Amino acid sequence: MKIAVFDSGIGGLSVLYEAQRALPQEQFIFFADEDNVPYGTQTPAAVQQHVAAAFDFLVAQQVKAIVVACNTATSVAAPAMRARYDLPIIGMEPAAKLALDEDGTRRVLVIATPITVKGQKMQLLIDRFDKDHLVDRLALPELVTFAERQEFDSPAVRAYLQQALAPFDLTQYSALVLGCTHFNYFKPALRTLLPANMRFVDGNAGTVRELRRQLAARGALEQLTPSVAYYYSGRRVTDAAEQARIDRYLQQLSLVHDL
Repeated sequence: MKIAVFDSGIGGLSVLYEAQRALPQEQFIFFADEDNVPYGTQTPAAVQQHVAAAFDFLVAQQVKAIVVACNTATSVAAPAMRARYDLPIIGMEPAAKLALDEDGTRRVLVIATPITVKGQKMQLLIDRFDKDHLVDRLALPELVTFAERQEFDSPAVRAYLQQALAPFDLTQYSALVLGCTHFNYFKPALRTLLPANMRFVDGNAGTVRELRRQLAARGALEQLTPSVAYYYSGRRVTDAAEQARIDRYLQQLSLVHDL
């Protein structure tokens, strides 16, 4: 059986990339809801509707687990999906706790979509772990738009980031938490604007570890011929141009993985 990796758009490829490295003999379905991206600027009710439709499709494919490779969808819809379906559903959350654990004295900046930044899940996470009030939050919705058109490092991208980061004295920060899977593509552009003391932190590796743990607990890890089937909002990607587009994202991820 296959593992599904679901995202609002193409950002979840960063989680798929991590999962393929950790589970090289598993088969995957990658589902990007390209018809409805971005989620982060929509209402929670709209996001819940999109996620429910995607899950209905994926469960019909008889997948053995679904990774919700989208912080926004996790925040808004993952609890309802877990109540609805009896299979492992592994969500994402901004890795603010990890960033705090690695330093604990300097500030942490979480960048994410507006829904994630303002959401209850994010607030509960901060209330639980940020006892010294070190975490700041910043919504960067335009990065999703840039990512979807493969504009990873351009004058427009750098101008947008520079303006958004200007209010923060980044010398006081230890980490930049990438709270949206689309944001991993922008590590080179961000690196030019961040001081050397700031490191990148994301939740991809932790999410994949949890995927492995839950599959192992169910005896569901397999030794298969590796493969990935790509879908855009339920439509199988077969066009050569679209496959080449996906390959360009994966190439960018291979370049930025260790930054």
